[in-house]
Amino acid sequence: MKKRLLPILRAGALACGVAVLSGCASTPRNPDDPLEGFNRAMFTFNESVDKAVLKPVAQGYDYVAPKPVKIGVGNFFSNLADPWIGLNNMLQGKPAEALSDWMRFLFNSTFGIVGLLDIATPAGLPKHDEDLGQTLAVWGVGEGAYVVLPFLGPRTVRDAAALPVDLSGNQAWRLDHVSTRNAFRALDVVHTRAGLLGADRTLEESTFDKYAYLRDFYLQNRRYKVHDGNPPIEYEDFNGAAAPVAPPLLADAAAASVGRLELIDPTAPGPPGNGPGLQLEVTKR
Repeated sequence: MKKRLLPILRAGALACGVAVLSGCASTPRNPDDPLEGFNRAMFTFNESVDKAVLKPVAQGYDYVAPKPVKIGVGNFFSNLADPWIGLNNMLQGKPAEALSDWMRFLFNSTFGIVGLLDIATPAGLPKHDEDLGQTLAVWGVGEGAYVVLPFLGPRTVRDAAALPVDLSGNQAWRLDHVSTRNAFRALDVVHTRAGLLGADRTLEESTFDKYAYLRDFYLQNRRYKVHDGNPPIEYEDFNGAAAPVAPPLLADAAAASVGRLELIDPTAPGPPGNGPGLQLEVTKR
């Protein structure tokens, strides 16, 4: 056990050292990430903890647990989260979605064997994903800087402040029986981590800067959720500053132009003398 913990402690010491040396004085390459030096150090620390402890446990769970068991576990924890999701939908001014969430919980808890079966979705009660961070965003609270928390991973300042309330709002994380609560928490974490094993392989094989990729993915995903799938369109100029959003007509014209481009089979022969290759063809519509 000591041998397994030693790399973690070394990584933690290295992370703290790098954070102290880099600090916040350096100019960030991404305006959303002014704490990049500290965040990269925490990211390295979390990666070391994950590789030494959490990932092996998740791999064992994924190998041992049959697929129906994993589906049931996922449904169970998803069902326990629905009442809190419904409350956040109500606080965001979406009573129809809130009612749907609460009906999902009652339906699956009663007829779905305490939530092990998801029979609400086929019955027309879709699953939503809301939390206090999104509610605060609807109320006008800015997201703040991107930050990587030890053990908990990527957040924004707004999401980090809301996280303790979100955890207490989840029924699986606030049971009175201590041993049962701890067992549920551990199973929830391991099950969630096991669901990301496939993404690990993709990231390792196709990403040059894993930290930057996960940061950008997290921020884009959060903004997508905050705006219910319709985030405002922005782009950056070459200096990294956010540029104005394109006018609607201009944006529609650009989308139409992209829509007229069709990707040709890369194995198909190209123009004479050029051989096979990737081609783009403009089609008239």
